[in-house]
Amino acid sequence: MGAAPLDLGYERTRLAADRTLMAWIRTSVSLISFGFSIYKFFQYLQETKVATSALHHYAPRNFGAALVAVGMFLLVVAILDYYLFLKKLSRSEGQRFHISLTPVAAIILFVIGVLVLINLMFRIGPI
Repeated sequence: MGAAPLDLGYERTRLAADRTLMAWIRTSVSLISFGFSIYKFFQYLQETKVATSALHHYAPRNFGAALVAVGMFLLVVAILDYYLFLKKLSRSEGQRFHISLTPVAAIILFVIGVLVLINLMFRIGPI
């Protein structure tokens, strides 16, 4: 026999979950890059002796690392929510979903976030 007919409502719902995860990825990228940029900007000011002594030496690093950590935390929560939603959707519809590239991109971004956080905290890495 032929394949089962495609349920377009299921596909639209699954694609909506992908778009939601992409929005969380965009938010996480913003937080991670902003935190790293703040750190690098103040590191440059300290190295060129432009920064005043009133600025605590570790304050920019701590603030930048906090933004990176928040971005990574939100990304992990979004990935878990995505998979739990798709699992629930698959159970209720009796269909299996195909793997999307969206969670793969989210996991790659998480790994990049870990590398950025290691760079901020320990100054290990090429950046």
